[in-house]
This record gives sequence, structure tokens and C-alpha cells, in this order.
Amino acid sequence: MQILLTHTWARSAWDLANLYLLSVGAKLLGESAPRIVGLSEETTCYVSPNYFAEDDPFADFIVHEAAHIFHNCKRRTIGLRETRRKEWLLDIEFRLRETFAYSCEAYACIVSRAKGPARRRELAAEYGSKRRISADRVDPTEVASIVAEAANARNGWKVILARCAPTAKPRSIAQLARELIAARDIGDHT
Repeated sequence: MQILLTHTWARSAWDLANLYLLSVGAKLLGESAPRIVGLSEETTCYVSPNYFAEDDPFADFIVHEAAHIFHNCKRRTIGLRETRRKEWLLDIEFRLRETFAYSCEAYACIVSRAKGPARRRELAAEYGSKRRISADRVDPTEVASIVAEAANARNGWKVILARCAPTAKPRSIAQLARELIAARDIGDHT
């Protein structure tokens, strides 16, 4: 109970309570309650015992939840230097955070089972041949594409990072101010 009361966000406490209830076969807190087996908040991961009953050879919820730490943890938290442009361990596009985690999960399973590049490609094709994740949270086709590209690369982890990175660099305050002034000046002349 204490763990639920000390959560930073009420939504996380709600999700964690439902994760636990689901794991013991109890009634969930509502019809809209998530049916999840893992949850990450900042640098802490929770995984239900139901995880260990999963029989999909491409599922590894520990890797999935740990992948979220890379975009949830600031560099300074673990003693790394932080700059204006490097605040997080990995810069992952917000809308692609689940895609990143699912891609890491599947690729980790492939790497652990494959003895070489040809086998990685075979396993990636096997992964992509069947819908394994819900389209409610991510685009399964995009995840399969990322995993296939990663399996073809020498360093698949870099591929996953590149495919899930923000497409535009964050603007500095000075750049934002220049753009606002330029937009205002254009508006004044029309």
C-alpha cells in the first residue's frame, strides 16, 4: 500500500494497483483499467509475475521496461554531464517511446537467440510475420520494420535509436525568439 501512496503521479498509482490486481486474479479497479504486466516510472520498473508465464519467444518485459529508463532518466541522475541539448540518457521522440521499448524488447530476444547475422535476419522475419503487439499503443508494422532493419545492421541498437530519435533538434531560446520576431515582422508588413 505504501508504494501506491508515494507515487508521483496518480495515474501511475492507478496503473500499478491494476497491474497487481491482475497478477493475483482480482477484479480490476474499473472497466477502463489497463491490463498490463509492466510499468516504468522515472527510473523504477515494475513487472508482474504474469510476465514469467509469457510464451512468446520475442517477449521480454524486463527489457521493455528497462528500455523506458533510457528516456525517463536524466544524465545527471547517474552522474553524467548534462548540457542544454543532452539532458536525457537517450533522446527518444515522445510519441515513439513505446515503439522504442517494443523494438528493444524484440531485438534483444533476437540477439540472444541468434548465432550470427543470417539467423538474426531469419528471426526478424519471423517476428514480423505475426502481429505480436496491440495497435492501441504502437504501430506493429513500424516496430517490425525497425526490428528488421536492426537485424540487418552491424549495430542494431544504433538503428533502433536512430529510428526513434526526434526528427527535429530542440530550438534554443535565442532561436525561438528570432523566429517569433521574424514572424511578427512579416505580420507587420502584410
